[in-house]
Amino acid sequence: MAPTQRDTVRALLEEYGRTYAQQAGIALKDTPQPLYRLLVLACLLSARIRADTAVAAARELSGSGMRDPRRMAEASWQQRVDALGRGGYRRYDERTATQLGDGARLAAEEYGGDLRELRRRAGGDVDRLRRELRRFPGLGPTGADIFLREAQAVWPEAAPYIDGKALRGARELGLPDEPKALAALAGDAGPATLAAALVRVALDKDAAGRVREHARAA
Repeated sequence: MAPTQRDTVRALLEEYGRTYAQQAGIALKDTPQPLYRLLVLACLLSARIRADTAVAAARELSGSGMRDPRRMAEASWQQRVDALGRGGYRRYDERTATQLGDGARLAAEEYGGDLRELRRRAGGDVDRLRRELRRFPGLGPTGADIFLREAQAVWPEAAPYIDGKALRGARELGLPDEPKALAALAGDAGPATLAAALVRVALDKDAAGRVREHARAA
């Protein structure tokens, strides 16, 4: 018998069921430092560079002490460049180092270093959240999608946030092409974890085949 959609989602989550925040070592909570680290990760992931490289660079920035807007802004441009380079993020390192510094100053001056203020201003309006996020240098539409796709785990008003790239992964697996229907299949894993898994399928040409094989074998 062919696997059901629930079988496919179960296999998908067993293969790829972790968020990019988890991969980057961010214990995501609705508190200032994890949210800022997620913002940095979203900025890095939005460039045309391998996701694993962006995650490694985010880990390196955090490991170098740049975990909040104040420390990011106080670090020199060269320190940011060097940390990005150690993470393998070399193609865009100089531009991104500038953007991170400018974004840290914006976070500190406009939101008091606390992105929960950005959330408060949006008042539950997801479109307003996206507009606020896009004020950060280097965080265009793609970066805003990445941030909200992950932040929905702690900002439930954004859920289900299944962006275009995640929907592409869903189509490749024959899953519903609609956020609420996908969220209903996520179960206890939640839409953020499901969305990240679907993005991994969209980015890896072999992933859909692995998931189908896993679902058939279960």
